[in-house]
Amino acid sequence: MTPSASHLVLIPSYDTGAKLCDTVREARAQWSPVWVVIDGSTDGSTEAVQRLAAQDDGLRVWLLPHNQGKGAAVLHGLRAAQAAGYTHALTMDADGQHPADLIPAFMQASLARPEAMILGRPVFDASAPLLRVRGRRISNAWTDLETLGAGVADSLYGFRVYPIAELAAVMARQRWMRRFDFDTEAVVRLAWRGVKPINRDAPVKYLRPEEGGVSHFRYGRDNLLLTWMHTRLMLEFMLRLPALLLRRLRRQPPFQA
Repeated sequence: MTPSASHLVLIPSYDTGAKLCDTVREARAQWSPVWVVIDGSTDGSTEAVQRLAAQDDGLRVWLLPHNQGKGAAVLHGLRAAQAAGYTHALTMDADGQHPADLIPAFMQASLARPEAMILGRPVFDASAPLLRVRGRRISNAWTDLETLGAGVADSLYGFRVYPIAELAAVMARQRWMRRFDFDTEAVVRLAWRGVKPINRDAPVKYLRPEEGGVSHFRYGRDNLLLTWMHTRLMLEFMLRLPALLLRRLRRQPPFQA
């Protein structure tokens, strides 16, 4: 496999256990390079993935000294990737939920439309918790409103290809988007900048604990964080609304009788 000079896979990880190495192996079978950002893990997964990297030139591991949140880990990887000359990053979770076999297809979609963000549209199976499936509909509805129907099919699914410069610029301008609020706020703010979303179906798996599944999602804490995030975005959306409407009108084709 020839390493890409423009696109890399970026995997943030916090206490993912043995699933981290499984995910990394699957990603490396599909793409090079793959970068892992360890967000202050204390479960021993750091040492295991470092041993993989020692034998694989296509794998690089970054270590953060303490847990800072998914968005902070992604931002660390984005800045390092930008400094190394990469232009796009496919983010995926370390817990085995995302389909590594679709990495090449998503990368090809990004290479064909580098100005866009390629967003995974989750296809759920019977393993998906019904409460979470229904709950994400609320976030998706708010996102659709906040972006004036820009076409974001799912605001929470983190299997995506981002233009690095655009996303790094968005995150540098404000102090949020550092934890569970990262995925949703990223697509809203990129849509505000005119980055077009392109949606592609992708299955999502919810692994049971006996299958190695690990989840750090907390319904109360993280739903409160999402509520605060959408409150902030709606307030800013109202301020941006005239400019967003003007941009929408300018993109409309001229009327023909």
